[in-house]
Amino acid sequence: MEYMSEEGFNKILNELKQLESVELPRVRDAISEARAQGDLSENFEYHAAKREQGRLLGRIRFLSRILEHARVIDRNLLANETVGLLSKVEMTNLVTQAKMTYTIVSQHEADLRTAKMSIKSPIAQALLGKKVGDVVSVRVPAGTIQLRIDSIALG
Repeated sequence: MEYMSEEGFNKILNELKQLESVELPRVRDAISEARAQGDLSENFEYHAAKREQGRLLGRIRFLSRILEHARVIDRNLLANETVGLLSKVEMTNLVTQAKMTYTIVSQHEADLRTAKMSIKSPIAQALLGKKVGDVVSVRVPAGTIQLRIDSIALG
């Protein structure tokens, strides 16, 4: 079971619907057209469409499994005294004095471009359960960093 936000759940559900109702029928039509052209052994369009169909079916199975095991979190039940899933955490790197803000989300919702950090990342793991003012040491590929939690809010 994996917890996620309603927004993340809906995003995955919409992608799954798009793949099943638009992309897969498009690929099936391409396979039918290529098959109608005759000899399949040297038919590039047929083989490319079959590869695309395999990729789509794999993605559909993957997304279906995520949704099958997902549990949407009720934001009203979350507290913001400690860092947890869906917490928006503002922190300061004590070495560089750089400030950063991230929302901790499920691994399937993570997107660093939109400041959404996977709960499975080393930084999020170090922050879980901590309070405002706490300092955590996190081992990252570049070495060890020290982060101070400046504020916690619901993301």
